[in-house]
Amino acid sequence: MEKIRDVLKKHGFTFKKSLGQNFLTDENLLDSIAEAAGIGKSDTVVEIGCGAGTLTRALSKLAGRVYAYEIDRDLRPVLAETLAGCENTEVIFRDFSKENLGELYREIGEYTVVANLPYYVTTPIVTRLLEEGAGVRGVCVMVQQEVAERFAAKEDTPEYGAITAAIALRGTAKIVKKVGRNMFYPAPNVDSAVVKIDFTENALPVKDKDMYRKTVRCAFLNRRKTLENNLMKSFSLSRETAAEILNRAGVEEKARGETLSPKRLAALSDILCEYAK
Repeated sequence: MEKIRDVLKKHGFTFKKSLGQNFLTDENLLDSIAEAAGIGKSDTVVEIGCGAGTLTRALSKLAGRVYAYEIDRDLRPVLAETLAGCENTEVIFRDFSKENLGELYREIGEYTVVANLPYYVTTPIVTRLLEEGAGVRGVCVMVQQEVAERFAAKEDTPEYGAITAAIALRGTAKIVKKVGRNMFYPAPNVDSAVVKIDFTENALPVKDKDMYRKTVRCAFLNRRKTLENNLMKSFSLSRETAAEILNRAGVEEKARGETLSPKRLAALSDILCEYAK
């Protein structure tokens, strides 16, 4: 295949900073990312932000079907050339963040999400997939390295936060590859990493998933404040009631949210079901 830089130049493509466009160019790296997603010919892949189609092409070699979303219609001629011969691939020029995920599931069945996400949309999109993506089997995304470290963090570390605990409700995250900034065109100002999130049925058993999410938001509402204070504010509880709930959950009154593992947060959310609606 003609080098992607030459293809972009030939079609007069101009990068848009507002869309965070940084394209991967190394075919060996692209193939390794596609392989890390763990997909096969029986799998359907949804790619978010296919860009110049370099990762899309690698995915099409492995998957049964690829639906590649792209918001920039100026890439249409580039993609027509890059994806020539990829009969199992459909490019959809729409903003994935506005898609109805329930309808998408009904139309294409279960799917794996693979993406080289613009950094500014990473957390909102991953959060939505976690909360609304009924048909999502797993997620494999290229993200800013510090974000990847937050996704895969352990409790009581500086990186551990609300997104880490949110991921635990659906599965487990691990960093599978670190990627230097020089592997992109144009090069961004930060290094990146590929994170794989394997979704598991009933990964973290809880009485009420919405209450768990509320508990997570509460726990990380203000990292400088104690969990007791955050509970009082988030659920309009008296100090005595907040202390009672923490005691039942086996959590110290002066503990902070980042010290609680997802399992402990789950136990806390189950108890909160009795007190807050």
